[in-house]
Amino acid sequence: MSIELPTDLTPELVPLSWLLGTWEGTGMLGEGTADSERFVQQVSFAQHGLPYLQYTAESWLVDEQGARLRPLSVETGFWALDRRLNDADVGPGLSPADIVPALKTADEVEQFRNAAGGFDITATIVHPGGIAELYYGSIKGPQIQLSTDLVMRGQNSKEYTAATRLFGLVEGDLYWRWDVASNGKALEAHASAILKKLS
Repeated sequence: MSIELPTDLTPELVPLSWLLGTWEGTGMLGEGTADSERFVQQVSFAQHGLPYLQYTAESWLVDEQGARLRPLSVETGFWALDRRLNDADVGPGLSPADIVPALKTADEVEQFRNAAGGFDITATIVHPGGIAELYYGSIKGPQIQLSTDLVMRGQNSKEYTAATRLFGLVEGDLYWRWDVASNGKALEAHASAILKKLS
């Protein structure tokens, strides 16, 4: 599968560029056994000329024929290479960045390649119900592994302590799995899906 890079893509997003676009498909909750509940999900990864991808995922519970029963959840966040930010980067808040990206060439991006031959990344994902996750992990080619470093919960949020997420591009489809530790239980299968690229 060939990947076309946008002309305005900041160089440090090239390792993440295979995620760009809108994806949709079906998945199963829990272990994915025959009696597991099913859902449909639409995921988008977009870039805005800054050194991060904006992530949004909307999910709906479906019946065995795929008819949508009701909304399941929405999450949104930002994915980027894990590196120390400097004056060339935007923020905090609306503090403007330099006009040019902090990393201007492929050689400057290469200095962040890790010992395993990939890149360290971070993802911040926010959920309804007063929950936000900070993930650290790595990307190597079309494979991503993420583990939570921090789960922030509001005072009335449901208990949720940790998570891992795996993503992989297999023959043009986006496969993912999400394991969650919640309600006093250790990490266990929470959901998985196979998504096809729409655009």
